[in-house]
Amino acid sequence: MVVRAKKAAYFAHLEECLNKYPRAFLVDADFVGSKQISDIRIALRGKAELIFGKNTMIRRCIRNLTEDGSHPEWASIVPIMRGNLGFVFTNGELDDLEKVILEFVKPAAAKAGVIAPTSCTIPKGPTGLDPAQTSFFQALNIATKINKGSIEIINDTEVIKEGNKVGSSEAALLAKLGVKPFNYGLRIMYVYEGGVFDPAVMKITDTTLMGMWSTAVGFVASLSLGLSYPTEASIGHLIVSGAKNCVATALEVEYLEFDVVKKVKEMLDNPDAFVAAVTVVADAGGGAAAPVAAAKEPEPEPEEEEEDMGFDLFD
Repeated sequence: MVVRAKKAAYFAHLEECLNKYPRAFLVDADFVGSKQISDIRIALRGKAELIFGKNTMIRRCIRNLTEDGSHPEWASIVPIMRGNLGFVFTNGELDDLEKVILEFVKPAAAKAGVIAPTSCTIPKGPTGLDPAQTSFFQALNIATKINKGSIEIINDTEVIKEGNKVGSSEAALLAKLGVKPFNYGLRIMYVYEGGVFDPAVMKITDTTLMGMWSTAVGFVASLSLGLSYPTEASIGHLIVSGAKNCVATALEVEYLEFDVVKKVKEMLDNPDAFVAAVTVVADAGGGAAAPVAAAKEPEPEPEEEEEDMGFDLFD
């Protein structure tokens, strides 16, 4: 009865969080100690809520809540509940939550049988170990020498390779050297907000979205212009093109009733004056005066050829 009551309380709490919080991180807690989890809970107090539990219980709870077809976004969580996953629910911004999670990543010693998340290389130089412990280095084929009564590694040596299982010899050697090659903390595996997404969506900014939107509008405008089918995306291009045609026609028939046509006519009839006006503006701003002045500098006169003295070297 006690176990059943605890399960019912857990199901009610998980349902409450799913209804209360619009977004969450699904995090992996492999090799994260209880003290580390406690510190993270304290740091997130008032900002987020952590929930961990057995995957079977979480899947059963969500299936019970969605069996009537409601909340399909919750149902998307069921297939990914594999491994040591938990929830970090929040009403705030996920960026702020991510910063707090990354603060609590701590170094850890290598343990035998663990899949290495990163490679580990031991640098050359003295180790501080006495010569009686050379067997550890010999077991891993690490070249050493005895220098001033201690073992010295001759070359940089990769002891652990990323993705490989850590052996007992590697773990023992790194422990003796006091090396903690791995960093463990809550790893963000998925983002939940109306569905489950890859954490890469966190890198999408407003600038990225606007760039994608602008590119898409450009494609729509090109397609509309190519098909001669006016749309909101192409209307601006059509207006500009029509204005150009009107100005060109007015210039052709000498119809100078519009200010724009008059201005273009002046530019075509007296381009030097327009260039001079641009130069004056540039000089006033001080930005483009130097290139203009440099362009007007006279070219140096070619050197005069030396007079022929009537003999050469082979005379």
